[in-house]
Amino acid sequence: MASLFPPPVWPERTTRFAEAVAGFSAFGRGARRALELEGLERPVPMHVNEFWTARQRQSHPLHEVSYRACFKPQLPGFFVERLTAPGERVFDPFMGRGTTPLEAALRGRVPAGNDANPLSAVLLRPRLAPPRLEEVEERLSTLDLGAAGEAPEELLAFYHPETLAELCALRGYLLEREASGALDGVDAWIRMVAVNRLTGHSPGFFSVYTLPPNQAVSVAAQRQINAKRQQVPEPRPIKPRILSKTRSLLRGLTPADRASLLALAPQASLSAAPASDVPLPDASVALAVTSPPFLDVVDYQADNWLRCWFCGIDPAEVELTTPRDPQRWADSMQETLAELLRVVRPGGHVAFEVGEVRGGTLALEQLVLPRAAAVGFVPVLLMINAQDFTKTANCWGVTNGSRGTNTNRISVLLRP
Repeated sequence: MASLFPPPVWPERTTRFAEAVAGFSAFGRGARRALELEGLERPVPMHVNEFWTARQRQSHPLHEVSYRACFKPQLPGFFVERLTAPGERVFDPFMGRGTTPLEAALRGRVPAGNDANPLSAVLLRPRLAPPRLEEVEERLSTLDLGAAGEAPEELLAFYHPETLAELCALRGYLLEREASGALDGVDAWIRMVAVNRLTGHSPGFFSVYTLPPNQAVSVAAQRQINAKRQQVPEPRPIKPRILSKTRSLLRGLTPADRASLLALAPQASLSAAPASDVPLPDASVALAVTSPPFLDVVDYQADNWLRCWFCGIDPAEVELTTPRDPQRWADSMQETLAELLRVVRPGGHVAFEVGEVRGGTLALEQLVLPRAAAVGFVPVLLMINAQDFTKTANCWGVTNGSRGTNTNRISVLLRP
């Protein structure tokens, strides 16, 4: 059998990482075997283990912003700590809520992120330079949310009329500030928090009870939920909920964290572009950690329609890569991998996370690894992080190992 470790001619950082993964035992004992894939020059080592904790809320509170199908911050943190040094750039071409860039910044790396949906930058940028609670409180105290504004009647399925009026007043204020170039960091923070309080299933959200806050159902679906639960939206004032969430997000922010983030934020590169054509210089990235859209598993446009409305984004104009055919998906990923080959420096790495889909019958790394090799990457190893489902998955009635995405499957690639 071919060696499960990379040849000694590989960079020292790559060799140390492969050895660390093979011997990892912090949370359990891993299994190891060679994975044979057609089109590759040699077997790819595969390591099955629990590489980061499955416990809830073990990450920095700044990450506690809901987004559909996002991975745990411990995932990028695992690679950032082992494959980069402070001051190096870490990138995610499908950044979603911005987990990879934010975790990189919290660990002293220069954050870079891209997503076709401009909503992603709305969610991330304020958390790279968080204001103080007092600044948010003062700004909210100056806002007149009683001003009359256009209020879409169909949104009364989610909100009490008083809450909807406040929401529309805040939306109008933020859109006007953005259009005039006056939107500052405090405004951007308030917008980010408001976006994450739009809908949810507890009194801390602006809406009546609905699905978990990482997505928004349609108006028709919400009316059905209201009828089934015999519920009517009650008044939920916006300002105290924004302040409450702000306190929660900032609760773990130390002076050292704040100083580090404020130093790195001006160097951050955030863009809204196709993942196959990102505005980054050649060979400027030490590590890319990403998780692309998984075939037909998630409808990002439908999930984010209400958030896009609040931010003045037309979701119909956002072209997202979610092909349903496996080969078309693989073709799209190859274009992204070719762009990553351009922006990742020689000796740098990519951690490309996918999951098994369609009831576990399709492991997407079987499509990724040959395409990565085809564009010029060297597959180093495959990590399978296997652990129990989280609370969010359980609320959908999904049990571990039976439906949905049960594992993180990370192809680790070397840029030669």
